Amino acid sequence: MRLTVIAIIVAALVISGAIVLSSKGGSSPVADVANAHNAHNVNIVNGKQIIEVSAKGGYQPKKSVAKAGIPTILRFNTNGTFDCSSGVRIPSLGVSKDLPPSGSTDIDIGNPKVATVQGTCVMGMYTFEVDFQG
Repeated sequence: MRLTVIAIIVAALVISGAIVLSSKGGSSPVADVANAHNAHNVNIVNGKQIIEVSAKGGYQPKKSVAKAGIPTILRFNTNGTFDCSSGVRIPSLGVSKDLPPSGSTDIDIGNPKVATVQGTCVMGMYTFEVDFQG
């Protein structure tokens, strides 16, 4: 009887842990699209488009929607970031940049064409993308 109770408690803890981790880990494609449309991380200042992305334990937002064909800056904000998201890689743009643990880092990406640009951390664990639309 005692072993059965212990087994039930352990099983409950494992299931609870799995639920907590899955709710933090990823989101559905529908949630990602909703996140992109609700994100207010893209602004135009003095004729330049600035896309702000937070880097700590991944990138937020994971998907941004921006305009193609205008001068664009990717601004990565860090705050006590010591994980692999402090290294940004965007292969299609030839970008490889180490970010400071705290602060803002601007990366000028010129005038992007209509495309989806994908980025990753140095280990490839965390990803983000910017959908440039016409």
